[in-house]
Amino acid sequence: MEELKEKCGIVGIYGKGLPVSRLAFFALFALQHRGQEASGITTSDGEKLHTHKGAGLVAQVYKEKDIGNLKGYIGIGHNRYSTSGGSALDHAQPVLNLEHTFALAHNGNLPSVKLLEKFLSKNNILQNNRSDSELITDAINFYIKEGKSLPESVEKIFPLLSGSFSLVMMNKNTLVALRDSYGMRPLSLGKIDGGHIVASETCALQTIGATFVRDIKPGEMVIINENGVKSVKLAKATPKHDIFEYIYFARPDSMVNGKLIYEVRKNFGKALAREFKVDVDIIVPVPDTAMPVAIGYSQVSGIPMEMALGKNRYVHRTFIEPDQKSRRKSVALKLIPLPSVLKGKKIALLDDSIVRGNTCQKLVKTLFKSGAKEVHLLISSPPIRFPDFYGMDTPNQDKLIASSKTVEEISKFLGATSLHYLSLSEVIKSIGLPEEHLSTSCFTGIYPIDLKERKDEVNYDVPKK
Repeated sequence: MEELKEKCGIVGIYGKGLPVSRLAFFALFALQHRGQEASGITTSDGEKLHTHKGAGLVAQVYKEKDIGNLKGYIGIGHNRYSTSGGSALDHAQPVLNLEHTFALAHNGNLPSVKLLEKFLSKNNILQNNRSDSELITDAINFYIKEGKSLPESVEKIFPLLSGSFSLVMMNKNTLVALRDSYGMRPLSLGKIDGGHIVASETCALQTIGATFVRDIKPGEMVIINENGVKSVKLAKATPKHDIFEYIYFARPDSMVNGKLIYEVRKNFGKALAREFKVDVDIIVPVPDTAMPVAIGYSQVSGIPMEMALGKNRYVHRTFIEPDQKSRRKSVALKLIPLPSVLKGKKIALLDDSIVRGNTCQKLVKTLFKSGAKEVHLLISSPPIRFPDFYGMDTPNQDKLIASSKTVEEISKFLGATSLHYLSLSEVIKSIGLPEEHLSTSCFTGIYPIDLKERKDEVNYDVPKK
């Protein structure tokens, strides 16, 4: 995957007698792919909240002492990509109120916060330079201070939230999970040793030995406390699941809306093989997202798959800036070609998407330099022509290569022998959900949640093919 990032992974755990902070740590470890710039955990021991946050990967942020200090039987955790400027730690969550009696972690994005700002301004509590997550926290806290319970406060502010959100929240004795009515971002409910867990993906449940119960429904609030688990429907479900969860974001071992991601991606590969028959010797996947795609392509085409690109599995976000010379070689930090496998071969290079095109261009060049005779690019999604406003970190639209170039022009820019994108209809068929239940805005420019004041940021004058 080239330069697209999901914003966050979230987890919430409730269970008396459970090592909540330790379980939250391992759940966040399993969700590392959803955010690699900052991480945080807040817990409650029934009397007060304890928080630890830091910049970096999960393994870097927490030490044994930190986990030990996070005492309690309720906890929420968050992994984040910072996309709003400032340092990674500036945007680390959970977000806490001033009194440290309430904490919130958010996956998603509110393209419009005007209703929230108007509400806070009317009540003379609007602060400057607050993120969407902080504004939600401030609004809920207003009602908490009025004496309302956490679930009552969430219900009061729900109509002010316009956008994509999966939220986990807590006070000293209650855990609350909430999903927007479109179900844009995933959120699952599980059981563990008499306790309960909610997490962005089912892979986090499996990692800590929890049992998957069900997906939290779009528009549903789940309340977990000493009375058990209670479900409250806050809005009618109108599912518009983000199609990129299936293409790239979710781990292959996760179930998202009833679909195993590994099988969905294998279906993409099978569909690509049926749509595009290319005369090649071997199939080469870009690790890791494209591997199930390559397996599916190989099964249908009969062309053997070779792992001709090795991956350094320990390369993540680094806070040491490379110099200009090493930056030019940044592809080599992550992907190492195997010349003896590539030499004299016509290859089909499989990847999940092309964003700006620069990284892909370097990779194609590297493969030719390593001895490949032909490089045919096969992409398991359509061209990304429109920006995202719902929690995915896309660059500005004019930086998206497919917003200004045709497929033929992109192929020429990349230096590939040929370029083929999987059609949207085949992507949808491969997922196996109704088209009307998916958000395809990055491909179509159709935005299911009103962008309001940000509509002007979308340019619809893009190539049709």
